[in-house]
Amino acid sequence: MNRGWGAVSEQAVPPGETFAANRAVGKIRFGVGMREGVSRRTHVFEEGSLRVRFPTATTADTDLEAVIINTAGGIAGGDTADVDIAVEDGASLRVTTSSAEKVYRSAATAASMAVRLKVGRGASLAWMPREMILFDRARLDRTIDIDLAEDSRLLLAEAVVFGRSGMNEVVAEGWFSDRWRVRRAGKLVYAETIRLDGAIADTLREPAVAKGGVAIAIILLMPADEAFVAALRACEGLRGEVGASSWNGMTAVRFCAPDGESLRYDLMTALTVALAGPLPPLWLN
Repeated sequence: MNRGWGAVSEQAVPPGETFAANRAVGKIRFGVGMREGVSRRTHVFEEGSLRVRFPTATTADTDLEAVIINTAGGIAGGDTADVDIAVEDGASLRVTTSSAEKVYRSAATAASMAVRLKVGRGASLAWMPREMILFDRARLDRTIDIDLAEDSRLLLAEAVVFGRSGMNEVVAEGWFSDRWRVRRAGKLVYAETIRLDGAIADTLREPAVAKGGVAIAIILLMPADEAFVAALRACEGLRGEVGASSWNGMTAVRFCAPDGESLRYDLMTALTVALAGPLPPLWLN
């Protein structure tokens, strides 16, 4: 047995344990509350690969801005990301991410993401991360659970791009499960589940699915905003398909585009209208 430099242990590490040891596990929990008439963070917990930063000074007439950062540089099979945010009564928060989130190819185990958002009475939350990009044979299971008070306000924007068209990437196969649940005053008011399994590219080519589009997004507004719907319908030069409607106290806008760049243009146009002001600086990079 070689006991000198570079000796190898007699006990090999099982492949499963090696895989688990190399997975990224990230957790964020933080709260925002009103303090002396200003929205301020009340507590912050970070663990693993996820971080949150608050880059702008807060004044009485602006939202507190939070930026989520994934120091792992992307998400791979077996990784987990857990985000839990609470906006207390009367406070206002705008959340984005430092860059588009990339979900890489996985041999077998799916990555998982869980987002929990709670918005108190008279509070406001704008959840608007940059787009998520799935690579060929990526596997991702994501859940988004939102708990709203009776009179709280929500703007939620989520975008998914299946491969970077500019680099001739095609998501031929993979697994993507996306489950959303929104409750107001404890009552379920919005539920949506998307599941794409197997031949994703073939499914997206179906006329009733995306008709060949590879980039999709949704904006959800609560309460409903008919003025926003009218303004968006009046916008000219949108590059993909955009449909907006309101019902049961909410407004939803769906986007489908031939590529990520077109989707980003349409989404930025709509968000500028919805926010009635500039986007977070990181959206403009």
